[in-house]
Amino acid sequence: MQSTYDRELAVEILTQIFDAIQKIKKRFGPINSSEEFTNSDEGMEKLDSICMQLIAIGESLKNLDKITSKKVLSNYP
Repeated sequence: MQSTYDRELAVEILTQIFDAIQKIKKRFGPINSSEEFTNSDEGMEKLDSICMQLIAIGESLKNLDKITSKKVLSNYP
């Protein structure tokens, strides 16, 4: 069965998700406790940037689901 969606766009979206995950891992790397996020402006900025990456992942997943007519993500509950 041939896919009826733009595979190139799907790969681009998956690449964006992968890149966002890598950024999150890098930003979490030096964090040892939740207080490191909440005890300083720098920590809060880091937390905000991680949250923005999580939001971007969520939006990318919605876009992926839309362009694939819900055929890809349904295989990965």
